[in-house]
Amino acid sequence: MILDYLMKPGARIKRWVLLGFVGTMLLSLGVGEIFIHKGYDLTSKMVFIFLALLGIVVIVISISEGLKSILRLINSDKINITINDKDVEDLIDDERLLVSGPKIVVVGGGTGLSTMLRGLKKYTNNITAIVTVGDDGGGSGKIREDFGMLPPGDIRNCILALADTEPIMEKLLQYRFKEGSLEGQSFGNLFLAAMAGISDNFEEAVQRMSSVLAVTGKVLPVTLDDMKLVAILENGDKIDGESRIPDEAIARKSKIKKLMINPKNAKPLVDALKAIEEADAIIMGPGSLYTSIIPNMLVTDIADTICNSDAIKIYISNIMTQPGETDDFAASDHLRTLINYGGKKCVQYVIANNGIIPEDIESRYLKEGSKLVELDRDKIKSLGVEIVEDNLVKITKGYVKHDSEYLAEIIMKTVIEKELKLDKEKIIEYAYSLQKMRERNKK
Repeated sequence: MILDYLMKPGARIKRWVLLGFVGTMLLSLGVGEIFIHKGYDLTSKMVFIFLALLGIVVIVISISEGLKSILRLINSDKINITINDKDVEDLIDDERLLVSGPKIVVVGGGTGLSTMLRGLKKYTNNITAIVTVGDDGGGSGKIREDFGMLPPGDIRNCILALADTEPIMEKLLQYRFKEGSLEGQSFGNLFLAAMAGISDNFEEAVQRMSSVLAVTGKVLPVTLDDMKLVAILENGDKIDGESRIPDEAIARKSKIKKLMINPKNAKPLVDALKAIEEADAIIMGPGSLYTSIIPNMLVTDIADTICNSDAIKIYISNIMTQPGETDDFAASDHLRTLINYGGKKCVQYVIANNGIIPEDIESRYLKEGSKLVELDRDKIKSLGVEIVEDNLVKITKGYVKHDSEYLAEIIMKTVIEKELKLDKEKIIEYAYSLQKMRERNKK
């Protein structure tokens, strides 16, 4: 039996099972002490958080090395496993297509970006997410203030979106403490903060966390500089801080006139510029126009590199307007604003929603100052931007979001039909890839 071989001396399995048990104990001890004994001070809690993180690392190592040991036994013919030839063929074929898929760079931040990434990773492994680091609110803002590091929230979400991990691990990393000094803080943020503590810089910490979670592609902060957002309103008021901009614009009843970053000459990551230069497609959005997308364009050389790239450049228009940022904005207003900051050549296509939403949900959004983004086709065309439109609406727990699965398919179709149709080698490869992925998604 397989179990007999695994437990034989020299199989190198038992040691990893034991190590996994140790890791589980460390994780249980750390998490258990944090939640059961609530009287600990911050220092003690950080110790138990470290134990929990160490437990996770130990578990990952034990699983990885254990699988390697099992594979060695399989390769030595000591274990015979019969797999359906068709399944193996499909698995190899899908993996080959993912590895050879188009190089896609996504630029933005917020939950919209991470949601889209979950759909895109089913079509290609060659994804690079360039993420804004201007966030200064919530748990990210607190970590930024306490540890003097860049905000981890948006980057954490993108890492989890591209990660090949179990649901329970994702739930753990997304868990937010409900009371005490860590109230409102995400465990994933603390994980990344711990990684930053044992790394030379934030970029290395992101890469290490990505490695632990087996991330498809790359997640990169747009800059390592301590970037903060500054907005000038139409009434002349100046607002400092990403988290304050929408609320203050609403409170002062004045729209955003100009967005800036401090420092003005924030340096981009070299790998971010390289990814843009080598991309087949550059996707901007979906996400908050002023606080998630445009901040990336203000980092030195990012906008110019996008404009000069030979890649197809696509903007994903939001479905709903955002109070305090894009009040009464039509799709053309979003594009015009993006072009004002990024340049005329920064966008060629806009993927926009033409679907509607239920009346009760629309009414609730209107009360909150938000409405469907109007698809004003003539004005968009006057900007020199081509429209790709479809019903992209997905209602989740009463909230309007993009249908990430369908959006990813539309992006791939657009890249193939608009950019790669003249390249015979790529069009055949990618069209076949698209067909195979559709078949797999139907299953």
